[in-house]
Amino acid sequence: MQPTFVLVHGAFANSFSFAPLQAELGLLGHRSVAVDLPGHGFGASYSSAYQAPQDLEGLAAAPGSIKGVTLADNVAHLIGILERAKENGPVMLVSHSRGGVTATAAANARPDLIDRLVYVAAWCPVDLDVNDYYAEPEMATVDAASLGLAMVGNPAELGLLRINFRTSDPDALSAFKAAFVADGTEEEFLTFLNTFQPDENLDVGTSADRARADSWGRVPRTFVRLADDASMPLAMQDRLIREGDALTPDNPYDVRTLEGSHLKWLIAPAPAARLLGEVGALTSR
Repeated sequence: MQPTFVLVHGAFANSFSFAPLQAELGLLGHRSVAVDLPGHGFGASYSSAYQAPQDLEGLAAAPGSIKGVTLADNVAHLIGILERAKENGPVMLVSHSRGGVTATAAANARPDLIDRLVYVAAWCPVDLDVNDYYAEPEMATVDAASLGLAMVGNPAELGLLRINFRTSDPDALSAFKAAFVADGTEEEFLTFLNTFQPDENLDVGTSADRARADSWGRVPRTFVRLADDASMPLAMQDRLIREGDALTPDNPYDVRTLEGSHLKWLIAPAPAARLLGEVGALTSR
């Protein structure tokens, strides 16, 4: 039976960013479902202060629907989708970036619902909590402060992280492009930036949500390295692969590589769709 690809987005993203990839997958004969985690997609908050002309003072105080959303909420939502998808055959859970945290926790809880995990430059914490990896040498080239150039409001007061992706600040836009899609055109970059939503939840889990050998470790898995990723450098991607393999040496990652930046594989998705189809063939055998 052909698997269903369940696609999980990263921070500030939503199911909309997977539309070009889903089109390519569909043209190759594959079935896919793009997930909106709680507070994302049409569940996101867009205040009038975010529109032009912007009211940054009002935006800094506007409530957001994602306030209070936890990793456990994300996992419960994803498990509900996996349960429905599993009724139709094998399931391949594909996550990108921060979406890997949710995918990992879901695999810890319900490995029976997942026939293969696919991480596309996605976080799969093993030895450390996600936030702690940012202090490691592999992340030394990452400009972790770039989001701060467009941060609005106090996260502690808002109960969420809010970024003004509609800023016209040239320094912020330059930092975003370098981090997300340095290999894209200005038009591609701005188009993708306008699919981002301003709010993201604060909870990325604890040590209890790291990959567990007795559950997550039972699921076959693939790691797709993004060769030119500035947000998650290859050194960190390779470290996550090593840590996962050390945790379950009898079930190592199937490792693949795509050229391009953190977002380019979603902007020009044909190579990624072909790669996922090849990986899917391993699951449908």
